[in-house]
Amino acid sequence: MKQLTHFINNQITEAHSLRVGAVFNPATGEQVAEVDLADSAVTEDALVSASNAFTSWSKTSPLLRARVMFKFKVLIEEHRDTLAKLITEQHGKVLSDAQGEITRGLEVVEFASGIPHLLKGEHSLNAGSGVDSHSMMQAVGVCVGITPFNFPVMVPMWMFPVSIACGNTFILKPSEKNPEPALFLAELLRRAGLPDGVFNVVNGDKTLVESLISDSRVEAVSFVGSTPIAEAIYSKASAYGKRCQALGGAKNHMVIMPDAEVEQAVNALMGAAYGSAGERCMAISVAVCIGDETADRVKTKLLKAIETLKIGNGADQMPEPDMGPLVSAEHKDRVMGYIETGVAEGAELVVDGRDLSVVDHEVGYFVGPTLFDHVTKEMKIYQEEIFGPVLAIVRVKDLDAALALVNSHEFGNGTAIFTQNGRASRRYQEEVKVGMVGINVPIPVPMSFHCFGGWKRSIFGPLNMHGPDGVRFYTKMKTVTSRWPKTTDSIAEFSMPTLE
Repeated sequence: MKQLTHFINNQITEAHSLRVGAVFNPATGEQVAEVDLADSAVTEDALVSASNAFTSWSKTSPLLRARVMFKFKVLIEEHRDTLAKLITEQHGKVLSDAQGEITRGLEVVEFASGIPHLLKGEHSLNAGSGVDSHSMMQAVGVCVGITPFNFPVMVPMWMFPVSIACGNTFILKPSEKNPEPALFLAELLRRAGLPDGVFNVVNGDKTLVESLISDSRVEAVSFVGSTPIAEAIYSKASAYGKRCQALGGAKNHMVIMPDAEVEQAVNALMGAAYGSAGERCMAISVAVCIGDETADRVKTKLLKAIETLKIGNGADQMPEPDMGPLVSAEHKDRVMGYIETGVAEGAELVVDGRDLSVVDHEVGYFVGPTLFDHVTKEMKIYQEEIFGPVLAIVRVKDLDAALALVNSHEFGNGTAIFTQNGRASRRYQEEVKVGMVGINVPIPVPMSFHCFGGWKRSIFGPLNMHGPDGVRFYTKMKTVTSRWPKTTDSIAEFSMPTLE
């Protein structure tokens, strides 16, 4: 069995903690590794390492920092198959999905490779008579990233490439459910030439999180996870004087208009609702159908599509299944509980995924695709994020009702509308209170040079992930106003300077 520890000061540490966690293969239910949970000594080592490295790394030329990112990108591409297998083994998503996750993470590395341009700042010659002004974007210091289990590579890479390229040092606390991909990334960064202490991986639980957030050496905290935890981390980090971006939960709606191409909409729904077993913060979990006729057409085609869905172990089954297991036994029980709640609340259970059994993987954490119809906004299965392969159909009479439904939900992460009506789509994108909108695109995750983030209780903090907001979050702006007058021109001035 693998023994996983930490990566501090450019090397793997020895295991010595009295507290460990178990890492499982979700498809087989077997334990595949044991992970060391950091104690105070390990945490201190990481903080000292990152703090000591900051002075020299922050003064390193942005061009040299970008070259490390270029080499890191090449190394990931060389080892992407190994990395994808680690993701599949410890998360459960199929290999092609794991490869896609790596690609989306690489896009942020590519964006960060342009950091010399992104850090140029602004300059105004003769902002006043003989007065120049210019801005400098400087690194903030030691940064911490706390990332979830569902994207063990992509979400960390939303954070640390931009942070490091900006001149910061970084401590990553990955999910203890699948920590090995983060350790693999750390090794590739070392091989890319990243100096000692700039990037560290420390494994642990909420005790570690509290220690990192409260430490005075930490300047910035990034988090992705559930809304209750995001809100708590944002509150604690803010109370300690840190800058913080904390992305929380989601309940993503797809509005299907009567004029939509139903085949296209259903194909989009299948991938968006059941891909990665629904364990995506951008998964579509609610199909909002305009009119009963639209809902009936969508349901009929969904039933046929669900019948052909292949579920299994994405690591070794050929041809590759469409969907793998959930990440853990505890999470499987949670999703099963939501399905039972939906039945008790009176929703129509059209497809029940609770009785699924995968041959030769009977103890894996599998839940089959589940479909509810006639779901109402009062139901728990509508209000809360299930984070599993559970899709709810909600019927409304028109676009006004659809907008009112989506806008009244506490979450505002992502949404989509499927229609051939340009006026309807234009109105929807303008009036919907959601941070990321797709027009005939089911999962509108922005490219790396744009920003990722929702509205309402899907995010805490003013700045989103990657893109221009990522650079702003990981830098502090300093504006310099300068003048070089003759000595004889100097007089005392007591009024507000106008720089004229």
